[in-house]
Amino acid sequence: MDARTPIAGSDTAPSAVDSPYAWARLAAAVALSTLGGVAMWSIVVVLPSVQAEFGVARGGASFPYAVTMIGFACGGVLMGRLADRFGVLVPVVGGTVALGLGYIATAYATSLWAFAAIYGIVAGGLGSSATFAPLVADMSLWFERRRGIAIAIAASGNYFAGTVWPPLVEHLTAAIGWRHAHIAIGIFCLVTMLPLALMLRRPSPLKHAMTVAARASGSARPLGLPPNVLQAMLMVAGVGCCVAMSMPQVHIVAYCVDLGYGPARGAEMLSLMLGCGVVSRLVYGWVMDRIGGLATLLLAVSLQAITLALFLPFDGLVSLYVISAAFGLGQGGIVPSYAYIVRELFPPAEAGTRVSLALSATLVGMALGGWMSGAIYDLTGSYQAALINGLAFNALNMAITFWLLQRQRRRVGVTLSAA
Repeated sequence: MDARTPIAGSDTAPSAVDSPYAWARLAAAVALSTLGGVAMWSIVVVLPSVQAEFGVARGGASFPYAVTMIGFACGGVLMGRLADRFGVLVPVVGGTVALGLGYIATAYATSLWAFAAIYGIVAGGLGSSATFAPLVADMSLWFERRRGIAIAIAASGNYFAGTVWPPLVEHLTAAIGWRHAHIAIGIFCLVTMLPLALMLRRPSPLKHAMTVAARASGSARPLGLPPNVLQAMLMVAGVGCCVAMSMPQVHIVAYCVDLGYGPARGAEMLSLMLGCGVVSRLVYGWVMDRIGGLATLLLAVSLQAITLALFLPFDGLVSLYVISAAFGLGQGGIVPSYAYIVRELFPPAEAGTRVSLALSATLVGMALGGWMSGAIYDLTGSYQAALINGLAFNALNMAITFWLLQRQRRRVGVTLSAA
């Protein structure tokens, strides 16, 4: 029997899985993730304004982003545990309120430290975090036949956010200043997201289901490893790939300012990068349903390495647009692969916590990489060394992923031989 088939006597509602309601719920989740993902991207656009107003160096201006990603990561785990216990509606409603109030409060920050604390802890840690990993984990429980594409679509919400929000935030900042822009964003999120959250009232059909495979193994040694060891390896891999991913995503606007192209061109490149990332995530979702999560992850991080390396020799305006698009197309499947891998290897009842841990690790990588790239820039005066640093962390991910994939293939081979 397939590892995703509900066992007899569980409280699973098979008719709800892959149903029209499941697809409608997925649409609501994507909308919530798109709106709630603003905290991941607006700081990237206002970074030059914040740097100028508070009179700090590039590394210091990157600090609020790092705090936001760390808050996002820690908050994601908390929200995932709340979703496992009470259902996903509770963290999403609470997160929406925190996001809206956090944005309004940041407009009154009088120092970089206050800005970072409010933005990172309230808007990011208690706000946006509820609209990413918990929603991806929830959607993995509503699909069987199309789980890969469903996870990819759900995980695309934060990339839709990256496509929609940067140009909008840049326009608002130029028109009314970053402080008033934050107030407007906070009010808008409260008004639009709370009604959408009502779509998530039904409990997930696989919430407490245990599969035949999970019952037999007790989830004791997935891939022949203790479950927490495997979880830790996936988290280290997540940090590695996203230190690499963060360099262009966090610093492309500032990089364009340094090159004389202006922040608007950088915001357009970021939007193009993430828009292409949405397209590639959908393609990678189709791929995941056919070759599995680990193989998809290895493919995506390999393509990320190739496209990241292209930033080293090319810095012309046209070439940066092309490379930004290629980078988005190459790495879009990385983050959803982790959610798919977790659902392949761990029982459904642990989905909220374990998916949130895996995806939160990628956010730690984004935070670490965003800060490291800024600090390396301050030390060297260019982004060349930061790009090389990103490639080194990407290689760490590739090594871990390749090793886990080999273990999975050996175990599948042994199982087939025994059969």
